[in-house]
Amino acid sequence: MKKVKLGSQGLEVSQVGLGCMGMTKFAGHDVYKTADEKEALLTIERSLELGGNFLDTADQYGPWENERFIAKAIHGKRDKYIIATKFGHEIDDNGELTWGINATPQYVKKAAERSLRNLKTDCIDLYYLHRLDPNVPIEETIGAMADLVQEGKVKYLGLSEVSVSTIKKAHAVHPISALQSEFSLFERSVENTGILKAVNDMGIGFVSYSPLGRGFLTGDIKSAEDLSEGDWRLNIPRFQGEYLQKNIELVNEIGRLASKKEVTTAQIALAWVISKGIIPIPGTSKRTNLEKNYASADIQLSDSEIKRLEEIIPPGTDTGARYDEHGMESIDQ
Repeated sequence: MKKVKLGSQGLEVSQVGLGCMGMTKFAGHDVYKTADEKEALLTIERSLELGGNFLDTADQYGPWENERFIAKAIHGKRDKYIIATKFGHEIDDNGELTWGINATPQYVKKAAERSLRNLKTDCIDLYYLHRLDPNVPIEETIGAMADLVQEGKVKYLGLSEVSVSTIKKAHAVHPISALQSEFSLFERSVENTGILKAVNDMGIGFVSYSPLGRGFLTGDIKSAEDLSEGDWRLNIPRFQGEYLQKNIELVNEIGRLASKKEVTTAQIALAWVISKGIIPIPGTSKRTNLEKNYASADIQLSDSEIKRLEEIIPPGTDTGARYDEHGMESIDQ
């Protein structure tokens, strides 16, 4: 898989990345289905064999457990991977989430030191602010993150789920290399709000998390029964009631187009994201899924195919909220 520039500060990553959140538990619970550690380790190894070098994690995942897992997976090969991690969801000294956001300069440095230890590395390639702290001016947060760059502890800076105004303020303090937000055929709000255009204009790369709609765009979800008991997606409006049935019908329509092209529903959904010049980071802990996801980078969509996909789910289509009420409140809109 070819490498592409992410932003205009010199960072290069594989055209498709790997979201690692589901490889470990979150607050003692499985994120989606129970991940097999051995298979997850082999998935990260297979990623490198296929040319994928971009791994995405966060201190919140676990907390800390996911970063420590990544350290184990890349042991002896640290220089082969680009590691992105995030901070902002406050974790106390006992390793427990407080369920608040903390992006004070003091916490920025504390969180970074912890991530460096957990990842067993002396430098984080891409360090994101996971969510905006409404009580701290973004300029102060980015100033502290910039200090980490000066100290050689971080190479590039990123933001996640923030508005155009916040991006501009941050970029004026220190160049931002990447913005990470949810983006898929199901979730195109960054287009509607002008965020995607703004980052393109500023030379900031865009990373799409949940490019498969948290599994919806795989076509594997046919009913609520396809989600295991305890699956946190059951708490998301998109996976409930009338929205669930409506979205299944939309995915089925995408699947028909994919079948004509002799690719999977997931692959055509990822190919559409890539056609926008965006780096998707679909999450998986299985080699078979990884191989199919990475193969999407080789799929060329015609203008008519792109048009048809966007006719199936036009911008502004109400597919249901992507988080519960608390989760939506943390997004800077």
